[in-house]
Amino acid sequence: MQKKALGRGLESLIPTQVSSKTSAIDEIVITIPLNRIKSNRFQPRNKFDVEKLRELAESIKKHGLAQPILVAASIVPGEYEIIAGERRYRASKLADSKDIKAIVKQPADNKQRFDLALIENIQRENLTPIEEAKDFKRLIEEFGHTHEQISETVGKERSVISNALRLLSLPEDVQALIAEGKITSGHGKILAGIGDVNQVKMIANKILAEKLSVRTIEKLISDLKSERRVVKQKVQEMELVHLKEEIQRKLGTKANITGTSKKGKIEIYYYSLEDLERIVKELALSLVDN
Repeated sequence: MQKKALGRGLESLIPTQVSSKTSAIDEIVITIPLNRIKSNRFQPRNKFDVEKLRELAESIKKHGLAQPILVAASIVPGEYEIIAGERRYRASKLADSKDIKAIVKQPADNKQRFDLALIENIQRENLTPIEEAKDFKRLIEEFGHTHEQISETVGKERSVISNALRLLSLPEDVQALIAEGKITSGHGKILAGIGDVNQVKMIANKILAEKLSVRTIEKLISDLKSERRVVKQKVQEMELVHLKEEIQRKLGTKANITGTSKKGKIEIYYYSLEDLERIVKELALSLVDN
């Protein structure tokens, strides 16, 4: 299957300013004091790698900022809000820069700001699988996106969106392992299909301790399911045996049960007409008693 292009891109999700006198796009690049810039309220990323920020800060000190950040005018006059470029903004502050070059765009609505920040992080591979999943969930719950719309926005298959969201059904400590890169989202996808919280945690710890591959975990879970089916079948068989013995004891004759816990039949044996009449009476009394 051919991979989709990576989303519609930053430019397609935010309107550009167009002069009333000309059709040329009015894109302004200006230098803004860092103290007049605010972080994006809808920044998807929760944590930033401090070491990588320091590396970027050192690069900015030596070579300057390679690419301007993208901002929109804030509701506070003279201030701006970041749309894309949070890492560059933070690294510039670490580099003790006083100002930063920025492209100023026409103010976007909240949905567009969030879309843009999300796309930039995904394009730069800055989000952990859990952060990405939480942001997909936020797009759905706060901004009314469908899975298909998110797929088109970020340029990922719809199944990728659905599988990412499944990670949020995992216990928080297992989500943390994925966020920290200690186990992969591939492991998480398989764990999310188990359902039993204690078993999920047990297998997650096993993955961590033994560095098990996704394929190994798939086989392990398949074997566990097979074992559970065998155990369940044996338990049902024992229950049917106990019920058969109870019927024989109450009716004083041979009986047999065939089938499963969902469907089957009961056979009651009699050896004379008198025996049959006695069994019928016993059954009638049992029904009346119940």
